[in-house]
Amino acid sequence: MIEVRPVSGRGELRRFINLPYRLYAGDPNWVPPLRMTEWDRLNPRKNPFFEHAELQPFLAWDGGRVRGRIAGIDDRLHHATHRENLSMFGFFEADGPDTAQALLAAVEGWARARGRDAVRGPLSPSLHDLAGLLVEGFDSPPFLMMPHNPPAYAGFIEGAGYAKVKDLYAWIFEVPREAPPVLERVAAYAQRRHGIEVRQLDRAHFAEQIVGFHTVYSRAWEDNWGFVAPTEREFEHMAKDLNQIADPRLAVSVLMKGEVVAFAVALPDLNQVLPGTNGRLFPLGLYRFLTRSRRIDQIRLALLGVVPEVRGKGVYGVVLAEMFRRAATLGFKHGEASWVLENNHEINGVCQQFGGRQYKTYRLYQKACA
Repeated sequence: MIEVRPVSGRGELRRFINLPYRLYAGDPNWVPPLRMTEWDRLNPRKNPFFEHAELQPFLAWDGGRVRGRIAGIDDRLHHATHRENLSMFGFFEADGPDTAQALLAAVEGWARARGRDAVRGPLSPSLHDLAGLLVEGFDSPPFLMMPHNPPAYAGFIEGAGYAKVKDLYAWIFEVPREAPPVLERVAAYAQRRHGIEVRQLDRAHFAEQIVGFHTVYSRAWEDNWGFVAPTEREFEHMAKDLNQIADPRLAVSVLMKGEVVAFAVALPDLNQVLPGTNGRLFPLGLYRFLTRSRRIDQIRLALLGVVPEVRGKGVYGVVLAEMFRRAATLGFKHGEASWVLENNHEINGVCQQFGGRQYKTYRLYQKACA
C-alpha cells in the first residue's frame, strides 16, 4: 500500500535527496550529481528562486521503504509573466507506475488546493535548472546539468493522464581542428560589416560583466515559450555557480558599438569525472575528481543569447565560430548545445547547418487538474 506524504524534517529531506542514488545504482548512463549541490538547490536560504516560489516535496512510502519522490512547485513570477494558472512538478522519481500515479495525484491535489487549473513538468525546479523528461537518447550519459531518467518514466507520466506540451532538443557536435570554412566566412563578413567585437570573460571585472549578461539573457529569451526572466539575485546566484566551473576562455560576449548584444558560455563537461564519486567529494571522491579532470574532452554550450534587434546580422555565426576555435585550441573533441526549444527554428537550423546532430529529446508534460 503506497502512501504519499509531504516531507517532514531534515531526515526525510535527506531521504528525498538520496533516493536517486539508490534507484540508479545499476544504470551505467546515470551520473551522480554532487549531493551538496542537491541540498543547495532545495534550500530557500541559498536558492533565490524561493524568493518568488514555493516548493513542497513529497515521498511515496511503502511501510518503512521509500519508493518514489516528487515536488510540487508554485512560481508566482511565472504566473505574473505568463498569466497561466498552473503549478509545476519536479524532482520526479518512481520505482513503478503505481508509485508514479500516487505521486502525481498528490501534486495535483496540492495544486488544486492552491486554486490551480493544471500541472506541468518535470521542472526541477524551473527552466533555468533541470528541465524536461528524457524521452529519446538513453544510450549515453547526459552532459553537465542535463537530466537523465529511465525510458519507463514517459509511460508512467502519460499513463497518469499527462500529454506533451513542449520538447527540448540537445545537439551533439564533433569539434573540428578548425571552425567550418562557411562559418568562418559568415563570421568574418559580419565582423567587418557591423564592427562586431568579441571579448572573453574577465574574472577581475566579473560583477560588472554579469550586469550586461543579465540584460542580454533577459531580452534574448523574453519571447521564448515558458521563459521567466530571473531576478538579479537569481542571475547572480547562477553566474557565481557557473563561474566556479567555467573556463573564462569559453565565456564570451559580443559587442556592437560598445554595447553587449550577445553572449555565450560553454562549460567543461564535469559529468565525465563524477561517476564513481556517488555524489560525494570526500573522502575519496575529490581524489577521483582531481585525477580524472584532465580527461575532460567535452563541453556543453549551455547559454547562447542574442538580443532581438541584431539577429540576422551574423552574430550567431560570430559566436559559434569563436566557440569552435576556442574549443579546438583547448583540445575538446565533442560538444553539446542544449537545450533548444523544438520550435526555435533559427537555432535548430544553425545547429544542423554547422554539423550538429539532434541526439536527445527532453519532454515537458501537462495535465488539467481542476
